[in-house]
Amino acid sequence: MSTRSTERATLSPRTVALAKGKNFAVLSTVRPDGHPAAQVMWVDCDDEFILINTEKHRRKYANTLADPRVTVTIWKFDDPYTYVEIRGIVHDRIEGAPAREHIDALSWRYFGRPYDPDEIESERVILRIRPLSSADPESKPRSESAP
Repeated sequence: MSTRSTERATLSPRTVALAKGKNFAVLSTVRPDGHPAAQVMWVDCDDEFILINTEKHRRKYANTLADPRVTVTIWKFDDPYTYVEIRGIVHDRIEGAPAREHIDALSWRYFGRPYDPDEIESERVILRIRPLSSADPESKPRSESAP
């Protein structure tokens, strides 16, 4: 399956704000047996892509090599009802020094310090996710009992 597509959605201002904030995301991938797999991740973005930094030995990385379709849900740290869902494909991957620098930048955002190099088991890699569609529910009045 090709990871290159002419289909594309843009990142909304709300998506960018959530991805650039100290918020968490769930990355959903497709396992070899066809079942979905979901992991809570740090998240970032650039002008076009959602960025997820992981390691090459992780199952989520292997899943994206076999099937580049993913979904990323980002929620506001202090208000989980404020969220966006991005459905897309892993367009490409960034390895080496840029990926290592990126995990340090994320660690500064989330922990206020560089990423502990002893935590790296293999090689860092950035998954650049091209959005194909998104759900960006705007803030609406909701019941206090709404799940």
